[in-house]
Amino acid sequence: MNINKLLAGAAVAGLAITLLFAALSAQAQEKIEPVPYGDFEHWSEQQIKESALIGGKTKTLYKIGGPWSSSNAHARALGVDKVSVSVTPERRGEGYCCRMESTLEIVKAVGIDFKALATGSIYTGKLLDIVGLKQSSDPNSAIDMGVPFTGRPSALILDYKALIQDKTAVYAPAKTKVREVEGHDTGHVTLILQHRWEENGHVYAYRVGTAVQHIDRTTDWQNDFRLPVVYGQNGERLKELSHNRHKTHNSKGRMVCIEEVGFCEDIAPTHLIIQISAGSMLPFTGCPGNVVWCDNLRLAYDESALAHTK
Repeated sequence: MNINKLLAGAAVAGLAITLLFAALSAQAQEKIEPVPYGDFEHWSEQQIKESALIGGKTKTLYKIGGPWSSSNAHARALGVDKVSVSVTPERRGEGYCCRMESTLEIVKAVGIDFKALATGSIYTGKLLDIVGLKQSSDPNSAIDMGVPFTGRPSALILDYKALIQDKTAVYAPAKTKVREVEGHDTGHVTLILQHRWEENGHVYAYRVGTAVQHIDRTTDWQNDFRLPVVYGQNGERLKELSHNRHKTHNSKGRMVCIEEVGFCEDIAPTHLIIQISAGSMLPFTGCPGNVVWCDNLRLAYDESALAHTK
């Protein structure tokens, strides 16, 4: 028998065994945990009748449960009740997934059509049940964004698909006219880890980790899509800090801006923001007909990171 062939065969076998053990070791070092209610199997429904002044229709307001809120809202202004539904459950196999759509809603009142762009979106946090007239120009004023969280995940894993329109975006802030705007609207998935604290009523935060995925094209289901979490700044794009985009209640119960003051990857997070949306533009701005579906949200952890947080 040729000794060289024998040695080569042994080397190949040894390499295969090494690779196998390396793969098993890597698998053993990672832990996958489901995001609570991220399987979208626990929806609740509420039937709400809109005011007769705007048609008096009865609409179904869907809620996901757990740490999740959505762009679905029951608003009351000047005694008029209006329901906006841009997030719904949808059948997927034997269960359900979450469907988010950007819709141009038209409300007829006193013979006049008012048009508003509602972007379908879900996020970890809390939406106030009734949005007053003062807040209608800034939807974020009614959102307490983020939930308490101390983990350090290495990635967000999810299934998603999308229908992205090749159309011009519009601006429709509940007025009679719709104005076209520059830019192409895209869906997005965002994860933000923050370390927050309060001083003199102000809520400040360090950005600990970030993960962002823009969804800029129509696609069928992308199962087990993995979105790595980048800690610190790392020279990555989309790392601009948020000074007035997200809000929360301070210790006195007032809604205030979360003022991010810098990046700090070594500090422990206190809050987690996950947001998935059919659009990524400013409030009342986007592309009607954009749809993003998502399902089976999970967080991946390195075992070393898990040990660090215990």
